[in-house]
Amino acid sequence: MLLPRHSSSSLAACAPAVLKKNKNKRNRRLVLRTASVELLGVQMRWFGFGFNAFGQICVQEKSGRGESSSAPHQVKISHPAELSSHVDRSRCCLKTSQIRVSWSRRASLHLEGDSCLSLAGFGESVSSEDCGISKIESRGCKDLFISESHLTLAFPDRIETWDLQKREKSPSWSMDIKTDAEGSDVNLPLVPGGYIALKPPFYCTLPGHLKARSLALGAEHAVLLTATGAVYSWGLGSHGQLGHGGLTSEEEPRVVEALWGMPMTHVATGGWHSACISGKCQIKIWTSYNQFEKDLKRIFLFLDGGDLYVWGWNESGQLGLPSRGLRKSQQKTSQQTGELCCDTSTPPDEKLKEEEEHEDVFISIQAFPALLDVSSSCEIRAVSCGSRHTAAVTTTGDLYTWGWGEYGQLGHQTVTSSDEPQRVEFFRAEQMRVLDVVCGTWNTFAAAVKEEVACAENSTKCTC
Repeated sequence: MLLPRHSSSSLAACAPAVLKKNKNKRNRRLVLRTASVELLGVQMRWFGFGFNAFGQICVQEKSGRGESSSAPHQVKISHPAELSSHVDRSRCCLKTSQIRVSWSRRASLHLEGDSCLSLAGFGESVSSEDCGISKIESRGCKDLFISESHLTLAFPDRIETWDLQKREKSPSWSMDIKTDAEGSDVNLPLVPGGYIALKPPFYCTLPGHLKARSLALGAEHAVLLTATGAVYSWGLGSHGQLGHGGLTSEEEPRVVEALWGMPMTHVATGGWHSACISGKCQIKIWTSYNQFEKDLKRIFLFLDGGDLYVWGWNESGQLGLPSRGLRKSQQKTSQQTGELCCDTSTPPDEKLKEEEEHEDVFISIQAFPALLDVSSSCEIRAVSCGSRHTAAVTTTGDLYTWGWGEYGQLGHQTVTSSDEPQRVEFFRAEQMRVLDVVCGTWNTFAAAVKEEVACAENSTKCTC
């Protein structure tokens, strides 16, 4: 059976399916349901790097008196830093299953037990209680979606949106959902019949014929993936981020014709650019739940990847294509700092002049989807987009990043930008495999496991 991924940035998008008995069906048939990373039974660790002015990545350590230090947070973190664990009221350490981020906040979902969430970032919120959402009220939450001003939670029977600025004790908006309807599972920001917008009015309808599987919301545009693998986009198109070949905006979902006929499994949006992955995940159907549990880890490792397509604005190299603006900026910085150009045989001024004479090699706006070759040895399993940077995970567990790197969000231990995909060597050095990646506006978060854990259930030789 072919089952496309259906989450814009979480590992649930490419995790194997979990068999669950459907009590509402007469024959109690086994059905497929998206799995959380925690069901793999491995110790997953989350790392973050990039913009940290509000403590989204590293929270300021407390003094001996238990008070937070008055020193400001380290604004730029250019190397992956492991996120601290959250502890519940019984002092048990909670595993993070899912992360969602906005510009100043990070929301973590813990699916163990009754499940709950925690927040970090603006306002020094280190737990969900600090923003007016108690862990009891978030208990049972299965998915979440965060913007700079609102937090949306998905429960089995309802959707709630909380105003993070007013810090109220009750949600500012909510809607009931049917749990017994086939295909009613929520994959935020998608909800039955539509999706949740970044700002009021929150609920927006979608044409029923689209049969949406996942939706990625950019700064002012949206990219939708249907159940058949087709890609639709709408919203602001001034930087080619809709992929229709022009710079005009679209009020209604319009199919990206350049991708028609090539089923996609994953979509992502940044500030003014978009990306998607082709291919399909091969999912095995089990007749025995015990056999499924036995095969779970092994099947996950063999999920197929695909080709990566990108389009939109490339001023900072976020598409991984040659950027004239980025090259000029780097050349100017090199002159100011007195650094020598890599090619010492040609003076910097003359080299830039030669490049300008062949200006067709530079791409400022890519209005059609372009195939990006991130790695010649493997395919892409997951992709996520920040405001002006992009990150992708390969089928071999490597993390590649490119684009704007002013805050260290590329993870290369520098604040240098790049228009070429580069591997984040930290995870290789630590002998870890990356499973998932989530980009914030100016930062990046990655989930990884030790290589020996990832390879433990692999019956064939691991290509590490």
